Amino acid sequence: MDSTAAATTKKGGRGKPKANKSVSRSSKAGLQFPVGRIARFLKKGRYAQRVGSGSPVYLSAVLEYLAAELLELAGNAARDNKKSRIIPRHIQLAVRNDEELSKLLGAVTIANGGVLPNIHQTLLPKKVGKGKDEIGSASQEF
Repeated sequence: MDSTAAATTKKGGRGKPKANKSVSRSSKAGLQFPVGRIARFLKKGRYAQRVGSGSPVYLSAVLEYLAAELLELAGNAARDNKKSRIIPRHIQLAVRNDEELSKLLGAVTIANGGVLPNIHQTLLPKKVGKGKDEIGSASQEF
């Protein structure tokens, strides 16, 4: 009986002794986004019969990167408008001013986002120049 008790307290042949505290897959991967929850969603959504162990980690990393990129740009837009809080307008400005995010979210409508400030050139008033400018512009036509 003593030999079995000694065997349970002794560490195993390989690896470290078992710790009582569980470590999340997110912390193992060094991520903030929940790997376990995304794994559950992948399984529950029936995207495939089986889900590998690396796929939720990879998907979590991609989603975290996209969120960080969007928050960075939206934070810059908020700071440009002298605000300390990000509102949907700042997200809209961030997305539409970034070429890749605009392509990714091209068909997405952001509620209360508004539109980019843009006035067509033909609607702007014509500049009334001096005689020099008119002569210079006329000489360019020839």
